[in-house]
Amino acid sequence: MAGRPKSNRPLFDLDLLRSIIVVADCGSFTTAAARLHSTQSTVSQKVRRLEDMVGHKLLDRGNREVRATDAGEMLLAHARQMLALNDQMFEALSGAVGGVTVRLGVPEDFATGATTQVLARFNRQYPQVKLEVTSGLSRDLLGSYDRGALDLVLVKQRRDSRESVVSRPEKLAWIDSATHPSFGRDPVPLVTFPTRGLYRDDMIHTLETMGRNWRISFTSSSLSGIQGAVADGMGISLVPQRAVLPGHAVLGRAQGLPVIDAFELAVFHRPSADPMVVALAKVLVGMLAPTPRAPK
Repeated sequence: MAGRPKSNRPLFDLDLLRSIIVVADCGSFTTAAARLHSTQSTVSQKVRRLEDMVGHKLLDRGNREVRATDAGEMLLAHARQMLALNDQMFEALSGAVGGVTVRLGVPEDFATGATTQVLARFNRQYPQVKLEVTSGLSRDLLGSYDRGALDLVLVKQRRDSRESVVSRPEKLAWIDSATHPSFGRDPVPLVTFPTRGLYRDDMIHTLETMGRNWRISFTSSSLSGIQGAVADGMGISLVPQRAVLPGHAVLGRAQGLPVIDAFELAVFHRPSADPMVVALAKVLVGMLAPTPRAPK
């Protein structure tokens, strides 16, 4: 046995190990059989199979009490560890199977701050849920959702352009630099998201309607990049109201700029979504105060 290659060594049957542990703990085959809901002969056969397997006598079968031999004590110590590991593995895998992963997509300006706090509260309430959060441009998030890569998305879109679970108007603000204003320049420099990015066409259309010349001075797919460029005097932009920073000056009717109310925040998930996806969607809806507007 000692010289047998590891790959050829027999594997211990956990059922056999459990049987000999119970016999040793009870000190009796009869009592062990009752505890194992088996027969005395069956339990005895299992112990003999172990003894044949290891080539050692494992139990001394006295008249009054069954005791482990030296080899039996050694086997029992390892057997208890093996059964404990088995139980730990079962519990770990049961938790993994019972858990749920929710793949959430949100715009960049929702990836920190209040949203993080809301997600943390949700995680404390449902610790079995693993959250995988992706931030980015709304068109990219919707594309990932349509491909099945995301379970739940909060996105920005033109009002009623696509039916959602719930939606609410998105309030926007025209912003300029508080220290190095750009609106008075000719042409007016614009800080925008990339082509097909939200708000870009509305900015251009507004300035052309006003008869103002314009040029694209800075483009970024990052909201923080847009915010910083405006604050540093690279141009004006149109952003969500919550994205206005102390370094910005808010423009409006005094400069002849209209209120842009063509956009909304929308929540999407599939009708067959997991209950945890639906629960998180309700949390997001609650975050979008005032009361969301139901789709038509």
